[in-house]
Amino acid sequence: MIGVIDTEGDCAAWDFPADPGAVRTARSVVREQLGDWGLASLGDVTVLLVSELVTNSLRHASGPIGVRLVRPAGPLGTLLVEVSDPLPDPPLARVAAPDDEGGRGLQLVARSSRSWGTRPGRTGSTGKTVWFELALPG
Repeated sequence: MIGVIDTEGDCAAWDFPADPGAVRTARSVVREQLGDWGLASLGDVTVLLVSELVTNSLRHASGPIGVRLVRPAGPLGTLLVEVSDPLPDPPLARVAAPDDEGGRGLQLVARSSRSWGTRPGRTGSTGKTVWFELALPG
């Protein structure tokens, strides 16, 4: 883990090297942060989807992978989860055959989240961010 930013308890962000261990570490820190925020009930689905997106970044991009969680200030709303990498090309959802070993990650994100999408990197930088939202419990 390269760095952690935690601002007023509603945003947490990490950067990971493009290393296979990043997936395990990302799952761990996301689950821990959700527990700290009292959102442990979102842990399993959030960790699964983060794992899929970080794995996609490792397969298709080189360079650091960013993970960011944003919790709204009030009790209602959605948890925003973002995974960023330096590859500018957006991910392509595909239909996997029943015996394919891969190709289901974006379908899983689409079906398990309230909404999801991609956007280009911040102004002046390269890359992209894949994001998804999960409804907060309650």
